[in-house]
Amino acid sequence: MQNDERMSPIAWAKAACDSLMESYLPEELPPAGRWHYHQGVFLCGMEMLWQAEQDERYAAYIKRYADKLIDDNGNFEFARDELDAIQAGLLLFRLDEGGEERKYRIAADKLRSLFDTLHRTSEGGFWHKDKYAYNMWLDGLYMGGVFALKYANAYGDESLRGMALHQERLMRRYMWDEKTGLLYHAWDESRQMPWANAVTGCSPEFWGRSLGWYGLAVAQFLDELNEDEAGRAELEGVLADFASSLIRYQETSSGLWYQIVDKGELADNWLETSCTCLFVYTLARAYKLGLIGNDGLAAAKRGFEGLVRVVQRDEQGRFVLPDICIGTSAGDYENYVTRPTSSNDLHGVGAFVMACVEMESLLAEQE
Repeated sequence: MQNDERMSPIAWAKAACDSLMESYLPEELPPAGRWHYHQGVFLCGMEMLWQAEQDERYAAYIKRYADKLIDDNGNFEFARDELDAIQAGLLLFRLDEGGEERKYRIAADKLRSLFDTLHRTSEGGFWHKDKYAYNMWLDGLYMGGVFALKYANAYGDESLRGMALHQERLMRRYMWDEKTGLLYHAWDESRQMPWANAVTGCSPEFWGRSLGWYGLAVAQFLDELNEDEAGRAELEGVLADFASSLIRYQETSSGLWYQIVDKGELADNWLETSCTCLFVYTLARAYKLGLIGNDGLAAAKRGFEGLVRVVQRDEQGRFVLPDICIGTSAGDYENYVTRPTSSNDLHGVGAFVMACVEMESLLAEQE
């Protein structure tokens, strides 16, 4: 492997993917043998790398993951009561493009059917999971919304277009904070959750990774909407404003963002890598779309450089990304800042690869 200081963003993406490929067979990615968004996020990053580099090792790895979990008749085990189960379905569209194996389309249809059965708020917002009644979480916009738009484009199900845009508008209506320009992690229409504000129903904090999922989703929504399509101009304004808000909360010396984004002054808050990866991706996309200016470009570069500085190596010299918050439900400040961290959690590595691919493209445009 080349000297770290001289590595391009795409070389960093390869280092991350190759390290995990060396450590795990596709079906062993943790949690092993599961159709799960952890694997989905990582493999979506890998798919972006494959699209940039056309290295067939990556395509084969992704295909093996799907083939080990989906049988020849399109049957597979997935959670039927949560938006999270849908995210890995993003991998199915490219696999189905050849048309030789019907199982990928059948599997995609099964995941699409969840939109007809998942519980909803009074205004049609999806509960994040059955066990969180009347809760909408920012995470859900990426977990289900991007799939909905890709499915609509691939298979002509136009009903999904308005549905996906409606989910984003509901989140913005109830979870957006005018003062910061950020969105709260969760909203409980019933006001029954212990963390729910009695007046607004919102959770009390701006959690980094949930904001990262939101930015990732809005950016990828724009990839799926035509230039003149209803709702696109509105989302462009949303992404521009959101990206500008993120810039204000970047920790300038490190280039990273805090676990609780707006409370960097508190001693027990800490710099978190997975949200930083997602914010770098969001800022890079917003800049490439012409929605933010050079301050956004500079913030994306600082963030990427900050991530590279904290990357570690294991005994075999393989890539290790530290300081990734483990999976986290909505809660109060103490809930977030006391969460354990892990290294090479797929949340973080997948987001890192996405950020690298986007930064490579952005920097190439500037040359």
